[in-house]
Amino acid sequence: MKIIACYSNKGGVGKTAVSVNLAYAFAAAGKRTLLCDLDPQGASSFYFRVKPSKKLTEAAFFEDVGKFTKAIRGSDYDNLDILPANLGFRDFDVFLSRMRNNRSRLKKALKGVKADYDVILLDCPPNISVLSENIFRSADAIMVPVIPTTLSQRTFDQLVEFFKEQDLPLKKLHGFFSMVQSVKALHGATIAEMTDRYGKRFMKAQIPFASDVERMGLLRAPVMATTPISAASKAYQALYLETEKRVMAR
Repeated sequence: MKIIACYSNKGGVGKTAVSVNLAYAFAAAGKRTLLCDLDPQGASSFYFRVKPSKKLTEAAFFEDVGKFTKAIRGSDYDNLDILPANLGFRDFDVFLSRMRNNRSRLKKALKGVKADYDVILLDCPPNISVLSENIFRSADAIMVPVIPTTLSQRTFDQLVEFFKEQDLPLKKLHGFFSMVQSVKALHGATIAEMTDRYGKRFMKAQIPFASDVERMGLLRAPVMATTPISAASKAYQALYLETEKRVMAR
């Protein structure tokens, strides 16, 4: 089983859209897939039309395998299950800060379903916190969407520095450009600069800024399911194939 986190310490970069479409792509390829929505806003859960379990409190999530498993819901797609978020997830950091060995609690929680899935995707909240450190240590790979603009570039730089300070393996980080607008000179310049600076840390696949992605909120389904031949869908497919090669084959 591989654990793949979709994470950014900046909001509004297309993280949830990537989580939803990657989960769909892995499932469509025959991988038993669990999308674990860790963001209290529950956007991934909303896209898949799945309602959260109010009984899955922070204590149950990290300490009760039975309740964790019962909170998992099926989706409309073969091989794809969802662990939906609820507003109680906003208290994860407070809860974890009080626990012993708090940096490894997420990995222990996910071990309870290890035998049931080939891949677990984590849709993560946009912050650096105790939960984030759990994510960094638990995940085999961390997919980081970056809009090719100054502020988004800065947050990726900050994430890299945090990994260095905490002695976390940089090889876990897999940046890729999101919401790309090829007509913007700034986007092109930023992509060139960051690719040159970080080399293999950035993936080749790029997700365009597209109305099909924005309509996911109306259709409540992955772009890859609703418009499979669109430019956005093809971009997510390319990202999936590159992720498969980088992460699953290791």
